[in-house]
Amino acid sequence: MAALGNPEMLTRKIKLWDINAHITCRLCEGYLIDATTVTECLHTFCRSCLVKYLEENNTCPTCRIVIHQSHPLQYIGHDRTMQDIVYKLVPGLQEAEIKKLRDFYQKLGMEVPGDIKGELCSMKQHLDPQRNGEVKTEDTANKETAEEKPEEENDYHRSDEQVSICLECNSSKLRGLKRKWIRCSAQATVLHLKKFIAKKLNLTSFNELDILCNEEILGKDHTLKFVVVTRWRFKKSPLLLHYRPKMDLL
Repeated sequence: MAALGNPEMLTRKIKLWDINAHITCRLCEGYLIDATTVTECLHTFCRSCLVKYLEENNTCPTCRIVIHQSHPLQYIGHDRTMQDIVYKLVPGLQEAEIKKLRDFYQKLGMEVPGDIKGELCSMKQHLDPQRNGEVKTEDTANKETAEEKPEEENDYHRSDEQVSICLECNSSKLRGLKRKWIRCSAQATVLHLKKFIAKKLNLTSFNELDILCNEEILGKDHTLKFVVVTRWRFKKSPLLLHYRPKMDLL
């Protein structure tokens, strides 16, 4: 009962190192960056670490469960919730990682992708008020950003890193696209491509399509950047993708 009358006794401070095991990657032993979770067992790793590991293995690095016999990369997914938790718990980590990405592109003499620019601007607006002793809610920050730069709302991801794609039909049951060459944001997903193809072909449902790269069916949540890195590495542009009616696999 004494504890109920004293709020300080109910407060328990936890040291960061006490929870490090839950927010670090088993493969590189660093804090999770671009957290990616295995759907079979829900163990989480850095995306780059996990993708590199699965190039030679098909089991989870932690529990050794078989993710998939032949296509383990299709059974992993970006874990935004976990990544948000890591960034909130580790001071300066998000800012440092985005700065590394910006410096990387600038060192190569390449334009910084729009998504990285956006994160930098968003982070600066969030951090500056805290340094000045005032805290702004997320809704207020978003509203002020929209008021200050309304033109960015109509950018439609044109300032993102871009990917050139060739969409070919490999089934006699579907017709080919009149314009099979497209260029879009690297952040677009396979699901976006399915919806695009379904709209162009006047299909009743985009769920009846499969999209393949190198004869492998792509997961709907894979971004085009992820597809390029994992399945089109060292190959020349454009990224060649095939589409066909969905096939039920036993």
